[in-house]
Amino acid sequence: MDTGDGPLFHIEFATTDYGLRAWATGANGTLDTTLAYWRTIAEEVRRVQPKGLLVVDDMEGEPPPPGQLLEFVQAMQGQGMEAVRIAYVERHAEQIPQVEFAGLLANEHGFDARVFADETAAALWLRYGER
Repeated sequence: MDTGDGPLFHIEFATTDYGLRAWATGANGTLDTTLAYWRTIAEEVRRVQPKGLLVVDDMEGEPPPPGQLLEFVQAMQGQGMEAVRIAYVERHAEQIPQVEFAGLLANEHGFDARVFADETAAALWLRYGER
């Protein structure tokens, strides 16, 4: 996604044996940016229809504040993400607790999502983990 000031984020997609890998880079920090990049991912999920999705978040900046995480999860309902198992890798370890809270909210709202600090563990869960 581009703005007049340059790109906010870039997502590189690759198909894998477990489904689809999305590598997100750029700058985050707002609910609008988070929704925009997840909607881009959801569009690719609807197009490819993978069994699993691994999202590697390599973006700079903070995730949306806890008060906006429920709004984010609710906005993603009906985007086609409920049909796919989602492994989310947060590359910034200090943000994992906040991202795990979003994962809990997502699971409460019909998504099958789990947060990881390590991409290898995330891929193993997508390949072999229990539903």
